Amino acid sequence: MSRDRALLERALDRGEEDGGNVEFKERLSRDVHLEGGRRESLAAQLRHRLLSGDGEATYVVGVTDDGGLAGVDPDTFSETMDVLSLLAEEADAHIDDVQTWSVDGVSDAASSNGTTPPASAGHGLVGVATIREGGVLETDDEHVVVGTAGHVDHGKSTLVGSLVTGKADDGDGATRGYLDVQPHEVERGLSADLSYAVYGFDDDGPVRVRNPNRKRDRAAVVEEADRLVSFVDTVGHEPWLRTTIRGLVGQKLDYGLLVVAADDGPTRTTREHLGVLLATDLPTIVAITKTDAVSDERVEEVEREVERLLREVDKSPLRIARHGVDAAVDEISERVVPIVETSAITMDGLETLDELFDRLPKTAQDSGEFRMYVDRSYSVTGVGAVASGTVMAGEVEAGDELLLGPMPDGRFQEVEVRSIEMHYHRVDKAQAGRIVGIALKGVKESAIERGMVLLPRDADPDPVREFEAEVMVLNHPTRIGEGYEPVVHLETIGEAAAFHPENGRLLPGDTGETTVRFKFRPYLVEEGQKFVFREGRSKGVGTVTDVTPME
Repeated sequence: MSRDRALLERALDRGEEDGGNVEFKERLSRDVHLEGGRRESLAAQLRHRLLSGDGEATYVVGVTDDGGLAGVDPDTFSETMDVLSLLAEEADAHIDDVQTWSVDGVSDAASSNGTTPPASAGHGLVGVATIREGGVLETDDEHVVVGTAGHVDHGKSTLVGSLVTGKADDGDGATRGYLDVQPHEVERGLSADLSYAVYGFDDDGPVRVRNPNRKRDRAAVVEEADRLVSFVDTVGHEPWLRTTIRGLVGQKLDYGLLVVAADDGPTRTTREHLGVLLATDLPTIVAITKTDAVSDERVEEVEREVERLLREVDKSPLRIARHGVDAAVDEISERVVPIVETSAITMDGLETLDELFDRLPKTAQDSGEFRMYVDRSYSVTGVGAVASGTVMAGEVEAGDELLLGPMPDGRFQEVEVRSIEMHYHRVDKAQAGRIVGIALKGVKESAIERGMVLLPRDADPDPVREFEAEVMVLNHPTRIGEGYEPVVHLETIGEAAAFHPENGRLLPGDTGETTVRFKFRPYLVEEGQKFVFREGRSKGVGTVTDVTPME
């Protein structure tokens, strides 16, 4: 019997008792259980269960009053969770976790952390909801989002793992394992997708994650810290440069953190990642990693190489060891790049990074209407379709009615926000800069694609297939001519597009105007947005100057 299945069996064995914290419900519906005095009565029942369980109650859904496995269809289960969430809010509590099974027990699995369990056997769902005392998290705190970049094996994931846990690495990448989310990444010691990590600060200093592999531990940091720092830990291996660009361009980042290993020094990938960071005008910190592995002379040599590299792109390096943290906080900008020496094994330099991330101001403020480009989507049994990404502007609340799109035909679809999660902690709303998962009602997960955008229902968006841009060619073997087709990375969009330069061609190092037309489908593109384009070893950056809405 799996651990998850054991949770259900224990709840059924304990049963409903007057002095217990377990409650059986076959189903809950809005038009029956929230009308008249039923809402107050059920909220009082929930408070009683919470008091009996010292602040924790267990609700088993899809069972009869005597514990028989009745099962309910997924839509009914979703509505039941919506109603239960409202009852919990009434009782000053929140749903902390939901796990589901098919009633015949063949579909062991999955909590609401985004894991998709096997399909139901067709007999309905049974679920266990854990409800805890205390309202959902308010997110008015400052939340700084940092994008990491750098060559493979230069220690990005290891450095971030040591920062968020406060634990030294063992020399074999143990702390990196907290971020590698796919089995083949763990086996190979390489990151193949974007990883997300979080830690924070309160009046006593850093609030770290005890075990990042446990979602409850990560959620505790979000709940306890006064200030949060989230890391979008990108990939450094050349075949996955596209994913790195998506991480740096498609997120609402406040700062960049570029790592350079002291035993290797700057590489071509280092230069490419630096180019992407600086092309998006992102204030950036350079961390020299693995300083324990080389002599002081070698560390000094690599630091001078980094300084030369920065000056080549008209940036001013600032050594924190020489000028101090105060100067770094005051001077960091699009032109000034602080440099810090670090080692995840000896923990040298990590206190400096802690102080920086505790004191650096949030830069990615945007108080306009809500907007979120979709980075990932997945389906959770009993919850439905979930779209995740970074809130680019405004704020979103549970219950909001939104538009999702554009669809391949250019239309936008109406959806409703069921619930919002941030680093596995349910929140009642999310503001600009938050990395969240939004459960959506009114759309199937299969219809959600990366690059789509969520907007307020009263927005009047125009899908765009073609736009004008000013571009700069960073690298190209010959020239960019009429019909050149790179992949354009704009927000979370990654789509092949045809270039039509104003004067017929662009040479390496040139800056010029071009028409850009997406090859396959429309997106929401707006004037002023920055993008990166890439095809093989050819790379460049651009800014949208005008858009042509679809007819």
